[in-house]
Amino acid sequence: MLVLLILTGVLGRSPIIATAASFLLMMKLIHLERFFPTFERRGLELGLLFLTIAVLAPFASGKVTWEEIQKVFLSVPGMMAILGGAFATCLNGKGLDLLKDDPHLMVGLVVGSVLGILFLRGVPTGPLMGAALTMLFLKIAEFLFPTP
Repeated sequence: MLVLLILTGVLGRSPIIATAASFLLMMKLIHLERFFPTFERRGLELGLLFLTIAVLAPFASGKVTWEEIQKVFLSVPGMMAILGGAFATCLNGKGLDLLKDDPHLMVGLVVGSVLGILFLRGVPTGPLMGAALTMLFLKIAEFLFPTP
């Protein structure tokens, strides 16, 4: 399965998936499977921590000025960005819950990402956004087609 994910990541131009699957395969080959439960439990949190650090780094380095911050609050595109960011983080939280509850859906997210890259000229963004949209689609389907 990991080799298939590596190939899918390479063919789908998703180096993060290929690298993650390669890392896990190496761990398995050198018999470090005992760390897998830790990655399952804390891996998403650690990844989100580094993502947040990367997003906040321009604030810490001074690349984002107070003038730029003020413009965000005083412009329509800035306000739309605030709303978009708030909505995206809400959806991503639901997607994160989905991945924790149903990790097997990762296969569908990877296949969907590859199809999106190959046929829709998409850009790989990682599984969290895909999981967020999957959760949104599931909620819409649940609303449109309620189960008795």
